[in-house]
Amino acid sequence: MSETATWPGGKRVAVLVSVLLENWTEGKSPTYFPRTTPLKPGAIDHGGVEWSHYGGREGIWRLLRVLERARVKATIFANALSAELYPEAVRAVIAAGHDLGAHGYAQDKYLSDLTVDEQQRSIRRALDILESQSGRRPQGWCSPVYSFTPETPELLVREGVHWHAEALDTSMPKLIETPAGPIVALPWSEFVDNRVLRASPRDYYDVYKDSFDYLYDAEPMGLLHLAVHSHFGGRPLIAAQVEKILRYVAGFPDVWVPRHAELVDWFLAARPGDLSYAKRFFK
Repeated sequence: MSETATWPGGKRVAVLVSVLLENWTEGKSPTYFPRTTPLKPGAIDHGGVEWSHYGGREGIWRLLRVLERARVKATIFANALSAELYPEAVRAVIAAGHDLGAHGYAQDKYLSDLTVDEQQRSIRRALDILESQSGRRPQGWCSPVYSFTPETPELLVREGVHWHAEALDTSMPKLIETPAGPIVALPWSEFVDNRVLRASPRDYYDVYKDSFDYLYDAEPMGLLHLAVHSHFGGRPLIAAQVEKILRYVAGFPDVWVPRHAELVDWFLAARPGDLSYAKRFFK
């Protein structure tokens, strides 16, 4: 890596913003939500099912307004099932100038449960549905619950996907070579809104503010990824903290807030080389 490598315009910190729009297949629901008393094993969690639909019915719309008020363009990762259930929401995402990333078919359908051929068909199906509902084929991907396999990057390239946001071994973008061609891997967030729902929503703001302040002070060319779920963070108690941290970040002039695809385009054009921590800060 060149010692002079920086984000575009010499920006000190890049901030990625992800919004997840998730749904589960009929009778299924998140394993985690505000109820603290479990139901009997095998019982259909009707409360959990209804709770999970908040994201498409209200949460995504509130977060779109939060992004508009903060003047931020984000990447919305949607299950294909979400696009089938709430097509008007994914169309609103595109109309507002945000990017649409694919997030598998449904949140309870894992690539790791599938053969390689089944994975390929599942990826293609999700992309086809999202394209049909939004009018735009996603160029990015994030697997439900990190359920990717060693074959997933190659399968994504074969379907025309240029990047994924599920790199868990780095805090910076990296290029992955596959037999089908290269794909850019972007890091995911280490602290998402579901971690604060049963505690204090203010923790969401505090964690990201402290992380941002650290990167800004100690790690020039740092990358921070803010992530929020429509069915968690789309509720007022967390949405308030999301808007607060976005406004805080916007108060710094040398910060870049790109959509994922914009960061990928820069990475491929600039070719900054090895962005590992050791190469960046140890000579």
